[in-house]
Amino acid sequence: MPVLPLRTCQAIIVPYSLDPSMTEIWQMTAAGLAAAIAARRLSAVDAATAALARLDEANPAINAVVAHRPEEVLAEAEAIDAALARGDDPGPLAGVPVTIKVNTDQIGHANTEGVRFNAERIATSNNPVVDNFRRSGAVILGRTNTPAFSLRWFTENTLYGATRNPIDPALTPGGSSGGAAAAVARGIGHIAHGTDIAGSIRYPAYACGVHGLRPTLGRIAAFNATMPERRIGAQLMAVSGPIARSIADLRAGLAALCAPDPRDPWYVPAPLEGAPYRKRAKLCLRPDGLAIVPEVEAALLAGAMGLRDAGWEVEEVETIPPLREAATLQMRLWLGDGFAAFEAAVQREADPGALAVLEAAREIAATLPPDAVAEALARRATLRRAWQMFLAETPLLLLPVSATLPFPANADLGGLDAFHRIAEAQLTQIGLPLIGMPALAVTTPAGGVQLVAGPYREDVCLAAGEAIAGEVAAI
Repeated sequence: MPVLPLRTCQAIIVPYSLDPSMTEIWQMTAAGLAAAIAARRLSAVDAATAALARLDEANPAINAVVAHRPEEVLAEAEAIDAALARGDDPGPLAGVPVTIKVNTDQIGHANTEGVRFNAERIATSNNPVVDNFRRSGAVILGRTNTPAFSLRWFTENTLYGATRNPIDPALTPGGSSGGAAAAVARGIGHIAHGTDIAGSIRYPAYACGVHGLRPTLGRIAAFNATMPERRIGAQLMAVSGPIARSIADLRAGLAALCAPDPRDPWYVPAPLEGAPYRKRAKLCLRPDGLAIVPEVEAALLAGAMGLRDAGWEVEEVETIPPLREAATLQMRLWLGDGFAAFEAAVQREADPGALAVLEAAREIAATLPPDAVAEALARRATLRRAWQMFLAETPLLLLPVSATLPFPANADLGGLDAFHRIAEAQLTQIGLPLIGMPALAVTTPAGGVQLVAGPYREDVCLAAGEAIAGEVAAI
């Protein structure tokens, strides 16, 4: 699979294959590797050894995995092989190496969230995403980098340093799941866990040339016992989801991660496949007047053409339900409750990137009325209803992932004007979480496209993503 010119930063970095005889183990899809291990053509230890070697080879250049313990990785793989030897079924991802974001509880590891004063915050229980990956048979390869407090669309902190974009180190790898996307793009693990509250899965996938799925709120159970209960805005908008080099692997990751867990009160046991739907989509190039660069427009038009070639009806529209207002309400919910504690934590850490976010946040927080959260929650219901009605009639919407190509590294440190320009470009990243719909950032040869469907219709996003990426026949 050829790599596109570096300036586009939109190409899947390493090839993948279902056949272990045709390529190295770390290049296989998760589905292909799991099938080979289940058939005993490969062992889980073979896969773990290959993954560790790939990590040692590729990670120094990108600093994506910031914590890993080879002895734990090999022990998990040995347990999978032992289960297979007994005739047990260790799960659909048996022996597949995956990564976990470092803001996520994993027993015996620090949930640092990229923050120095959390370096000793050692988890004594697993986040459900870790337990569910392991129940599926996956092997945890390592923990991936995030900006301090998981705040930025850039991945750098004073604890672990910067993660570099694997295509062009002058560009951001995205954030906050920049380590996750950079790792999987370079073949370090087959599926990466990410989190998304304002684009933290979708934007790193876009910046690193892979695919990332933000699921519906409640689809994937998550909970960190090491952290205080989140405020209502974060509860409504933060989700976990998979990042991978193929849509097939996103499917496999979603299936593994969506198992039930009683610790998440938002969890919904919705089926992964919904009712039959008409293959009808709408394309909006400039939602709410968003100004996009020609490369983004070309990628969206190519994505629409790919859908048409796969039998979809695609209509270009200028108007969709409010997105800019949704982004504004998202910010109000973040900042209208608990801002003082957030400000104190950022000042204590003194991370430059987090301080830049704080400076911009102060402007907004200072203007909020006392009832900002209550008003935002009430208005959210109105917007969510409008979006649900829109997507009930049209099952799929194509939008930009970002208004522009990936930003230069640390572009948000250039003052408030630079910060606001970046935030404007990320309109779809910020606005969509408020309404709670699933969204898929899919990489195509022409660039990145964002697909949005109705609640719990990740299946619609993934089917369209396969059509656009040319993976309809993938396992």
